[in-house]
Amino acid sequence: MPSNGVNDLAKRYADLQVQLARLEHAYYVLDNPIVPDSEYDRLYRELLEIEGLHPEWITPESLSQRVGGAALKSFSSVTHAVPMLSLNNAFEESELIAFDRRCREALHADQVDYAGELKFDGLAISLRYENGILLRAATRGDGASGEDVTTNIKTIRAIPLRLTGKDIPAVLEVRGEVFMYLEDFERMNAKAAQLGEKEFANPRNAAAGSLRQLDSKITAKRPLSFFAYGFGALEPQSWLPATHEELLNAYVRLGLPVCAERRVLKSVPEILAFYNEVGAKRASLPYDIDGVVYKVNSFAEQARLGFVSRAPRFALAHKFPAQEALTTVLGIDVQVGRTGAITPVARLAPVEVGGVTVTNATLHNEDEVKRKDVRIGDTVSVRRAGDVIPEVVSVIQERRPSNAEQFVMPLRCPVCDSHIERLADEAIARCSGGLFCGAQRKQALIHFAHRRALDIEGLGEKIVDQLVDNNLVRTPADLYRLGFSAIANLERMGDKSADNLIQAIEQSRHTTLARFIFALGIRHVGETTAKDLANHYRNMHALMDANLEELLSVKDVGPVVADSILSFMAEAHNREVIEQLLTSGMELSVEEKVISAAVAGKTFVLTGTFPTLTRDQAKDLLEKAGAKVAGSVSKKTDYVVAGTDAGSKLTKAEELGVAVIDEDGMLALLK
Repeated sequence: MPSNGVNDLAKRYADLQVQLARLEHAYYVLDNPIVPDSEYDRLYRELLEIEGLHPEWITPESLSQRVGGAALKSFSSVTHAVPMLSLNNAFEESELIAFDRRCREALHADQVDYAGELKFDGLAISLRYENGILLRAATRGDGASGEDVTTNIKTIRAIPLRLTGKDIPAVLEVRGEVFMYLEDFERMNAKAAQLGEKEFANPRNAAAGSLRQLDSKITAKRPLSFFAYGFGALEPQSWLPATHEELLNAYVRLGLPVCAERRVLKSVPEILAFYNEVGAKRASLPYDIDGVVYKVNSFAEQARLGFVSRAPRFALAHKFPAQEALTTVLGIDVQVGRTGAITPVARLAPVEVGGVTVTNATLHNEDEVKRKDVRIGDTVSVRRAGDVIPEVVSVIQERRPSNAEQFVMPLRCPVCDSHIERLADEAIARCSGGLFCGAQRKQALIHFAHRRALDIEGLGEKIVDQLVDNNLVRTPADLYRLGFSAIANLERMGDKSADNLIQAIEQSRHTTLARFIFALGIRHVGETTAKDLANHYRNMHALMDANLEELLSVKDVGPVVADSILSFMAEAHNREVIEQLLTSGMELSVEEKVISAAVAGKTFVLTGTFPTLTRDQAKDLLEKAGAKVAGSVSKKTDYVVAGTDAGSKLTKAEELGVAVIDEDGMLALLK
C-alpha cells in the first residue's frame, strides 16, 4: 500500500477512535445516545477491520481493548472482583456459523450445547451477596470498575435483599440487567407529561437514568425491573452447577428473577430457529431487546475456551438487523416545533422500512446535517424502529451525484416569516416570533397563562387547543377580546366554567411588570431575570427600546440573555402583540421591595410543606425583602426553610451545617 494510503488509513483510525469515544461517553456515561446503535456498530466494525490490517497500531488505550465508559464522579468507584466483559457481536448467519465452528474445533467436539437467551436493552449490573445478604451493587462502568449504586438497587422490588433456600454460597456476585417494562415506561412518561416534567426517550435511557440518581428516593419512584443471567465472584467454587442453564434454575430457587424466554440449543439450525422465533415476536414482547445471546452451556467447556482481551470466546450476541433501507434525498425542508425549534427534515423517495412507507426523515439540527454531510440528491440509509420517527443514519458517499446540493438553513421562519436565530452554544435554531408564530401559538398561550406568569386559572391545555383550533385566538392579545358565548360554546365548557374563565382573564389585566415580562416567553428570561428587568426599566416601552449596552448593565443579564431579548424585540410581530396587550387595559405595577436587613443578600432554600404559605408565596415574600431563593443546598446557602415532609435538601443542610428554620422562623426574620 502506498505511504499516502497508509497515512490516510491511520488518520481514519484516529478519527474513529475520537468519534467512537464521544459516542461511548454519550451512551454509557451520560445515558444519552446521540446516534442509533446501528451507526455505532458500523463505525466499531470499521475500527476492528483497520486493526485487523494493522494490529501494530493497537495500544492498551484502543477502544477495542476496553468495555463501556468510566464511572461518574458522583458515585464511589467499585473494582470488580471478576471483570464485567462485553460480548462480541454477530450480524450475519455466516458469523454465527463461524462461532460454532471455532467452539467445536477448540473443544474437539462434534457438537456443542448452547444456552440461548434474550439480549436486553438496559443497564448491566453486578449484585454481590455474602451469606445470602445483598451487600453491594455496581454498574459495569469500564468493565474493571463501576459505580456503587447499592442504595438505588435496594429500591428495586424485583431484586431480593436476602436470597432464599438452603443451598446459598458464601459469596455470589449475580450479573444481570436492570430494565423497564414497556407498559411501565409508557405510564411513567404519561405521568411526567401531565406534570410538565421531562419525558425519557426510550426505556433504556429511563432505566439507566433512574438507577444513577443521586437521590435514591427518586429511583424508588421509578418502575425498574431486573433479570439475572450470569455470575462473577463465587465462593466456594464447588457451588457452581455444571451448566449455565442449571445456574439460572438455581437462581430461581434463590429467589432471583430470571427471564423465561431461554432454551438449550444443540445445533446451528436450532440456534437459527430460536433467533427467528424471538425476532418474530420481538414487537409483542413486554420489554425492549436488540438481539439474542448464545453461551456455551457447559462451564467446564467455557473455562477451556477462555477469553480474548475484551470478550469471552464462549459467548456471542446475535443482534437483530436495524430497521433500515436505502433511498434518495429529494429535498430538505424545515419544520417549526411548538417551542420554535427549527428541525431540518429530509424529503425522501418513498421507501418501505419496517413495514411502513417512509417519505420523510428527521435530520435533527443543522450541525447533524453537516456532521453526516447529507445533501439533496444523496443516497442515504434511513432507519425506523417501532414508532420512532424515521431518521437518516448515514450517507452512501460513493453514490453521491455530481450535482448534489448542500443544505442551507433558512434565515426566515417558513410559518410566520420571523427571523431564525441560533444562540451561542446551542445546537437548535429557533424562530424568534414567539408571540405571533402559528407553530408556537399553543405553547405561547399556555406559558402566558401559567400561574407564575399572568396566572389565568382555568386556561389549561385542552381549552387552549380548542381556542386555537377554532381560530378564536391567534395571539395572547386575543384572549382579552373573547366574549362569553365564544367560551361557553367550547366542548365541555358550561356557563359557570365560562364565567369563571372570563373573570380570570379580566383579573389578569391587573398584574406586575415582572410577571408580564415573564409571560412573554422570551428565551432565557426566567422569573428572576424578569424581576431584575422590571426593577431596572420600570416600564415596558423602556425595555422594548433598550440597546445591548443598556441590557448588559442589568443585574445578572449576560450576552446570551441580552441577545435573546434584542432578537425578540426586533420582531415587528412581537412588538405588535405587546402593544395590543398594553392597549387592551393591562395595568402593570412595579413591586417595590421592602428590604429586610435580616434577609437582604441572603440565600434561602425552601423544602417541604408549610403550614400557612405555599412555596411560591414564601418565595415571593423572601425575594421582595431582598433575599435570593435557590433550588439546591450548598455551602453558600444561608438558611433552609423546612416544612413537613422535608427531604434530601434538609439532610444536606444538616450535613453542611446550614441553619434550618421553619415558616415561623422565616416570618420572624422578615419582620
